Amino acid sequence: MSYVGPDSEAPQPRRPRRGPLTVALAALVPGALLGWLVYETVGGSGSEDGGSGRATVRSSSPAASSTPSDDAKEPSASPKPSDTPSASAPAATGPLKGKVVVIDPGHNAGNFRHASEINRKVNIGTNSKECDTTGTSTNDGYTEAKFTLDVAHRMRTLLQEQGATVKLTQDGDRPFGPCVDERARIGNQAKADAVVSIHADGSGAGNRGFHVILPGAVHAGAADTRAIVGPSRDLGERVAGRFVAVTGSAPSNYIGDGGGLVTRKDLGGLNLSTVPKVFIECGNMRDSKDAALLTSGAWRQKAAQGISEGITGFLNR
Repeated sequence: MSYVGPDSEAPQPRRPRRGPLTVALAALVPGALLGWLVYETVGGSGSEDGGSGRATVRSSSPAASSTPSDDAKEPSASPKPSDTPSASAPAATGPLKGKVVVIDPGHNAGNFRHASEINRKVNIGTNSKECDTTGTSTNDGYTEAKFTLDVAHRMRTLLQEQGATVKLTQDGDRPFGPCVDERARIGNQAKADAVVSIHADGSGAGNRGFHVILPGAVHAGAADTRAIVGPSRDLGERVAGRFVAVTGSAPSNYIGDGGGLVTRKDLGGLNLSTVPKVFIECGNMRDSKDAALLTSGAWRQKAAQGISEGITGFLNR
């Protein structure tokens, strides 16, 4: 997710750690401690930029044309306008029967063709920001938009198997967007029990790991997150915990305090939400080690499983 554009401001410098990383993680996501210890033992895998500034794809053409690995490829879809989010019928049975989950795949592969549309300002409650950005990409040209939609599809399958009704804010079925305010509105109108926005970061090389972004308490203009701050934190902690346990990835080493959780008040997708919602940055696309994971279909399946298990734990609490 770009930090120059909608839903963005320069991330604050990372605070000094309060203790060993394993201690911070155990305090925040105790269910993931085993996964983190495995990470430390085998060298790990893994990543908002705390100081070096984030690379952003805002060109009028796609990122580098190099072809990613076969795992990173996915069927193309001809974008067409759509007034409704992609939805699924709930499974007949399962622990999530009757629950509604909205998955928000960050950005859109067609955004780069629609610069004027995605640069127009929209109201995010506290102020105005651009509709959307193009997102980032790996150095080999695998885009964040392709990554987020692939993970969203995998999550949809897993959650449907648990009986949930799953809706996507976009499914490659529109030429650009939706804008950040519409993304929030889709979750609100669905009366979602949980919303997760999927992203990947674009920070500097050497910056690795994932982090989950939680809504801060905002009460200004059209934004009022006070009712969702608590449940969103619960959702975020569970997602972070299962993400560590399933993927073996470490929390970000360049933003936050090492626990994988970051609270922000500048994101329209969170500020305008009236239902529990978090963002997850699954890794840093500009770091070669993280990029190797993000372009692996096998790893993306683990990422989808970890996030889905976190959602399931939240909904069954």
